[in-house]
Amino acid sequence: MDSEKNVIIHVRFAPNAAVVEIGERPTELSPQDWFFFLSDKAGDAYQALSGGRGVFRLTRQDVDALKAKSVPSIA
Repeated sequence: MDSEKNVIIHVRFAPNAAVVEIGERPTELSPQDWFFFLSDKAGDAYQALSGGRGVFRLTRQDVDALKAKSVPSIA
């Protein structure tokens, strides 16, 4: 594992594959929407695990940048 990838975003799925919990989620997004956003922008950092779980392994800088891009700014 790359030592720079120091943030692990845990994802937990329901039996129907809906996202129940996900870490680092902006309050403006639902767990499912945050998962879809991360999958689209950082899908290569995702690792599926057993038991209806998975993780995204990212740097803190990447997580902060993705969070900023995920929610439109209010002008």
